[in-house]
Amino acid sequence: MYTSTKLPRTSALFISALLGGVIFTSCASSDRSTNQSAPQIAADGAANQLSARESSLSQKAEASPINRSRPQLIKKAAISLTVNSVDKTVDAVSQIINQQQGDLIGLKQQQPKNDNPRYTATIQLRIPENRLEPTLEQLAKLGTVDSRNITAEDVGDRLVDFQARLTNLQKTEANLQKIMDRAGSVRDVLSVSQELSNVRQTIEQIDAQLKNLKNQVAYSTITLNLEAAVSSTSPQPAIGLQVQETWNNSTHSLSAFSVGLLKFGIWLIVYSPYLLIFVALIYGFRRWRRTHSPRLTQTPESTTSD
Repeated sequence: MYTSTKLPRTSALFISALLGGVIFTSCASSDRSTNQSAPQIAADGAANQLSARESSLSQKAEASPINRSRPQLIKKAAISLTVNSVDKTVDAVSQIINQQQGDLIGLKQQQPKNDNPRYTATIQLRIPENRLEPTLEQLAKLGTVDSRNITAEDVGDRLVDFQARLTNLQKTEANLQKIMDRAGSVRDVLSVSQELSNVRQTIEQIDAQLKNLKNQVAYSTITLNLEAAVSSTSPQPAIGLQVQETWNNSTHSLSAFSVGLLKFGIWLIVYSPYLLIFVALIYGFRRWRRTHSPRLTQTPESTTSD
């Protein structure tokens, strides 16, 4: 009776242990799969967020253009024209300058010469930078364009450098002024005052250079060369004028020659004592040579012997 009841209990315990192990292993595998899938989901979410952020940044970059500073250029132009009348062209250039709100800073006219029989002129203009091209187009219509060129120099870096140096010097000036206000002894005040004077002098120099560069950027210069198309020949003077000019030249030459002879006579009179002494020396030397010559001394002896 005892044996029959023990076997069923043992089998029941074995079955319950087997079921518990299966349940434990299934729970562990489910937990492991859950733990492995969670980091994968998190990684996928982070990757999606990163790609979304990059796409939004790229869209913003495409939507907003890059801000670039405008180049600071000093422009210089030169143009050469062949015109029918230089004088009329100069007047027309003056009108163009007034229309374009420019300035005439130089004018040089050269009359015809033998080696260059053409009438030429050189004009220096200063025009606002935004009116350079229209002004060149108007000037080109005044005649035939022989040559035309434009040069530009970027001075943006120099402007930035001057502005930065000016800002730093102004801060230094303010600090020196504060130090000078707090200085107690006369020696300290004089030292700070000297340094402050040097800084202000440097500020004035840099400020002048900065204004000069800005002025050159704001206004462009044009060098206009004009040349007459037809050589201008000067008319021959009248016969009476030619005769009168010849008479004046001849009388002037005669008077100059007469004055030259008079001056030469005055020089001879002044130096006549020296000339007389020189002539006397020559005469005495010749007399001495004649008296002491061997040929002359032998001549009387030969005559007496005969």
